[in-house]
Amino acid sequence: MKAEQDRMPPASEEEGERPLLLPTTPGETTNTLIHYYRGELGRMTSWRDRIDRTSNWAITVVAALLSVSLSTPTSHHGVLVFGMMLITLLLMIEARRYRFFDIYRARIRQIERSYFAQILAPDPKRGTEWAAVIAGSLRHPRFLLSYGEAMHRRLKRNYGWMYFILLLAWCLKISTPKLQTEGVPTLQAQSWTYVIDNAVLGPIPGLAVIAAVVAFYVGMLCFALRPDRDEGEFGHGEAHV
Repeated sequence: MKAEQDRMPPASEEEGERPLLLPTTPGETTNTLIHYYRGELGRMTSWRDRIDRTSNWAITVVAALLSVSLSTPTSHHGVLVFGMMLITLLLMIEARRYRFFDIYRARIRQIERSYFAQILAPDPKRGTEWAAVIAGSLRHPRFLLSYGEAMHRRLKRNYGWMYFILLLAWCLKISTPKLQTEGVPTLQAQSWTYVIDNAVLGPIPGLAVIAAVVAFYVGMLCFALRPDRDEGEFGHGEAHV
């Protein structure tokens, strides 16, 4: 029994001498690449589904708050201000998810643009650097977009319209007598005093609330109108998420 144990190599030595199971033929390499492409496509689709869910939540929140605020004159305009804050929170969550989605989308596009497109229509100017780019991303995964850039993209594509609708509803709520509390004498909506009085939010004066909302939207507008970087996938084609 002891002699048999002496003849058996240690487990560490056996594992150290075991060769890596890497593809050795072009067919095996192609098959591996196809399975890898499917895996990355599945991960990209999963993160895209998460992004769409966040957008759907935001749209549902906006629709619900508009219904609550504009359907009855007894509802307070603070509901719409709360909606602006809630949409901002959902935008931040979606920007985080978009950064993960962008990693897998970039890998997929590298394979499609530099491998499958080369099979369909070879371009002699194309090299094999795309494989090194993907290998580097697999060894050291990192975000390709900053948090601010991700928020900028989602704001321009989806959330800008939601903010705009909430702003219109809020202006309508504080400036239209018919949407205010029942039993209060109807005043002229053109009166700034009337608008400022309706914009009061608890102990916060109406003028301060209006100034805060205007400052918030001016900041959002400047943030949304800043130019995009023509890098990454933005430098290849026009179809982007």
